[in-house]
Amino acid sequence: MIKVLFAAGDENWQTYEAPLTKAFEDRSLSIDLSTAHPAEDSDYIIYAPVSDLKDFSPFTKCKAVLSLWAGVEKIVGNLSLTQPLCRMVDPGLTQGMVEWVTGHCMRYHLGIDEALASQNGQWTPKTPPLAQDRKITILGLGELGTACATTLAGLGFAMTGWSRRKKSIAGITCQFGEEGLTAALESAEIVVLLLPNTPSTENTLNAETLAHLPKGARIINPGRGTLIDDAALIAALDHDQIAHATLDVFRIEPLPANDPYWSHPKVTVTPHIAAETRPSSASEVIAENIARCESGQSLLHQVDKAAGY
Repeated sequence: MIKVLFAAGDENWQTYEAPLTKAFEDRSLSIDLSTAHPAEDSDYIIYAPVSDLKDFSPFTKCKAVLSLWAGVEKIVGNLSLTQPLCRMVDPGLTQGMVEWVTGHCMRYHLGIDEALASQNGQWTPKTPPLAQDRKITILGLGELGTACATTLAGLGFAMTGWSRRKKSIAGITCQFGEEGLTAALESAEIVVLLLPNTPSTENTLNAETLAHLPKGARIINPGRGTLIDDAALIAALDHDQIAHATLDVFRIEPLPANDPYWSHPKVTVTPHIAAETRPSSASEVIAENIARCESGQSLLHQVDKAAGY
């Protein structure tokens, strides 16, 4: 019997117990799933940062810590975590992100905000360019960034992607490194941020990099709040360097009621809804990883602790 400790909060336990049990049964895994296994007996840990579990050193038998969250910045630096750590790459989360990013890119591309604001009885046609003439850059070509970039390229958009390391993706102009970031920004009418939260990605968009964007560019951030220097973005909005920003993630969440983003006329705030882990599909990912590990295969989505993701 494989003992799996669910250390992801009481509320999540109520949501995940049934789909996890089904996913294990579908793979004929003999699992004892509980929120109360002793540390020395636990073969795997299903984890979320809302858990009280902070010290992983007693879990000497544990083969892997399986995160329910896509982001691992709240656990990856834990020095007691010597076990392999796997982040959540959930097909449902990925599809949700693709739909959200595509929808807001189309909103900007088609000028929907402007059309709604100008319904004043005057007939003022404004035809948007075709997708092939609209340049979009995605910063971050991991699982989510690649999925979004590929979908947008499939709609005909002129897509550029940027990553820290060199990548090659069909239909995407791929840039990398510091010089590549400048090139990726200089051509971007719409920028989508899907980078992980690491020390090297903090304030990727700052006063200097925002200045590289074409005047009137638009920003979409469903990635991490730390990717943007907030004061620099507000200044760029106020000086018309940036025409508009749609922000789904913030350094402090929920976003405080007095935060200037709420009242800024060129900012759309959404409450961290771009992508959410779906219990049914996430449970399939967890069960697949345990099945792989038990059969001697490599874990999926294992985190590079040195890189932070």
